Amino acid sequence: MSMDRNLALEVVRVTEAAALESARLMGRGDAAAVDHAAAVAMRRAFDAIEVDATVVLGEGREGEAERLYVGERIGAGGEPIDVALDALEGATVCATGGANALSIILISERGKILACPETYMDKLAVGPEGTGVVSLDCSPHENLRALAEKKHVYVEDLTVVILDRPRHDRLIDDVRKAGARVQLLSDGDLAAAIATARPGSGIDIVMGVGGAQQGVLAAGALLALGGEFHGRFKPRNDDERGRLRDAGIADLARLYGPEDLVGDNVMFAATGVTGGHLLSGVRYFAGGATTNSVVMRSRTRTVRWIEAYHHFDFKPEY
Repeated sequence: MSMDRNLALEVVRVTEAAALESARLMGRGDAAAVDHAAAVAMRRAFDAIEVDATVVLGEGREGEAERLYVGERIGAGGEPIDVALDALEGATVCATGGANALSIILISERGKILACPETYMDKLAVGPEGTGVVSLDCSPHENLRALAEKKHVYVEDLTVVILDRPRHDRLIDDVRKAGARVQLLSDGDLAAAIATARPGSGIDIVMGVGGAQQGVLAAGALLALGGEFHGRFKPRNDDERGRLRDAGIADLARLYGPEDLVGDNVMFAATGVTGGHLLSGVRYFAGGATTNSVVMRSRTRTVRWIEAYHHFDFKPEY
């Protein structure tokens, strides 16, 4: 099956809607409210698209999330697709006025997105220049040396993004000993992972353990951008290990690449809620707002960067 190419531009309207609603609450300190606003807007906007979509990765399990939960059918009916989404990646970030909050949708052919539960994953993300030269089976020093050689720079020229967590103390120390520059993030490793494939972003590689579902979304984007993503599940406790087994994921030593996680034919859309490594955030003006989005199609490697002007007096309700 080949998905309708127009779907890519349809779903970016959905991420724009979620970003516009959640950005209104940016910096007000209520993460639950900003997350709720994004989910309501995304669900409403998606129902205008003529697809029969099943949420494979969403806002939570059925009974835990009010909408966009795993297994929910969304859309106005039509072409069968699977969806992985995060109405607001970085709810706490947005609530506190931080960087890298995004609204994200990934669509793929039915049955191609790995339905992983909420758990953690050891992740490695690089842009096109890093494909084929890094691996989670190698040490940080080996990966940095190989990446520097491929990019024709010194290891000291590389910038490594790592989430600022106690679990990464040893990784941070290893990267610093290798000579690379380290940029620590409080949140937002998904945006940083995708930004490795954007020229001029200043990010060469993302390392460390973070959310597995965010890893799946990053893998889809990097597939479309020609970058590379490696992931290995790292459950934190017996409950997460049990959820992985229930999802048919028993081999925790397995290394996953993009096609293992999302298939080989995806469309990806993201809109910035707050500014960051990948996109600018929503900016309001009298009677409207601007949004900054990216939409990609892996089959053709088409990438569109979209700056949209929304005039609320003329904008239809979704």
